[in-house]
Amino acid sequence: MLEVPPAGRRADFAPGFGQRVLLTVDTEEEFDWRAPFRREGYGLSHVAAIPRFQAFCERLGAHPVYLVDWPIVHDPLAVEVIGDAVRRGTADVGVQLHPWVNPPFEEEVSTANSFAGNLPQALEVAKFTLLRDAVEAAFGAAPQIYRAGRYGLGPNTAAMLKQARIRIDTSVRSLFDYSDQAGPDYSNHPLTPYWVDPEHRLLELPVTSAYWGPLRALGPLIHRVQRYVPTFFSGFSRLRLLERIALTPEGVSAHEALRGVDLSVDAGLPVLVLSFHSPTLAPGHTPYATSEAQVEALYAWFEAVYARLAARGVTSCTVAEIIAATGA
Repeated sequence: MLEVPPAGRRADFAPGFGQRVLLTVDTEEEFDWRAPFRREGYGLSHVAAIPRFQAFCERLGAHPVYLVDWPIVHDPLAVEVIGDAVRRGTADVGVQLHPWVNPPFEEEVSTANSFAGNLPQALEVAKFTLLRDAVEAAFGAAPQIYRAGRYGLGPNTAAMLKQARIRIDTSVRSLFDYSDQAGPDYSNHPLTPYWVDPEHRLLELPVTSAYWGPLRALGPLIHRVQRYVPTFFSGFSRLRLLERIALTPEGVSAHEALRGVDLSVDAGLPVLVLSFHSPTLAPGHTPYATSEAQVEALYAWFEAVYARLAARGVTSCTVAEIIAATGA
């Protein structure tokens, strides 16, 4: 699943599907992003901010996909709020695995083991199965979409997802490389949705990023050099020769994101996948929202991005619509 897919695996979408946008939310516990991983000591206070975000999405015409992990699915308020939106057909729910807070607890807590795909096969399956079953029990339907926390796919993940009848994976973060942390390298993975397997049983829906600038064709090569020369890429960015734009309000300005939207639409992507982390909805839980003003900036970012999407004829879609349009 980590290998770059061979040519011919690009997923075709049904005529009339057009270009759509899917808003994914890594719905997870609060923890210190600067500290070592640990099983205890996390918070869930930001869940109280999700109702405002859901109401905002409904007004905006966005259809969020809440990719929930173990602490979230065991929080009564989160289940109530997200479950209400799912029942009303205004949101979807999926699975996100944070192995360090998800039983069974058999592995050492470490950076390498924070990528679920690095775990022994039996342990990755055991953690995922407990979480998937908990999500189904909490929300009353079998989840159809998965994201590995920290984008941590491994060599056994695809077989696990197919066995569990998950139809879509959205763990690949194209143009990004986590190998310096013992994680996967997605720097050469395609941005367009593709079939993980030749039998067309698992659809990969990459998180959307784009290269902008005169040297964008050299983006993957330049980022590989970055492993050895940490300041290499930043120089190109400062000179406006090459910029990597992720479609997220976390660390990406609205001005940059609008460029990324235009690049992605012009490239003909059938689905643009936006993403961010739910703790950013309240101040003080992620580096991207340390104040109320930065939380309000997140909402302004979505206003601007969805206005640009509408102007480009890109409309929201659901997980079920993607499955129907591809036969996943």
